[in-house]
Amino acid sequence: TVALIRLAKWDENVRQAKFKSFNSIARTMSIHYQNILNYFDNRSTNASAESFNAKIKAFRAQFRGVRNIKFFLFRLSNIYA
Repeated sequence: TVALIRLAKWDENVRQAKFKSFNSIARTMSIHYQNILNYFDNRSTNASAESFNAKIKAFRAQFRGVRNIKFFLFRLSNIYA
């Protein structure tokens, strides 16, 4: 696909430029390139999962020190299910 070719060219340009600051992102892109390309094939993202995770983190922050895990999960499922 076109996206795969462009991603490969980007990776090659980054490697040739030898910018140390891009090493981490280039490594991450190499590991996750299939998920990245999936967006271009299906226009699907994990935005809904990320949003849900953010809601869970915010909810958890409200109830620090909760000892009853079953109740916490019950409340979480009632609010966000």
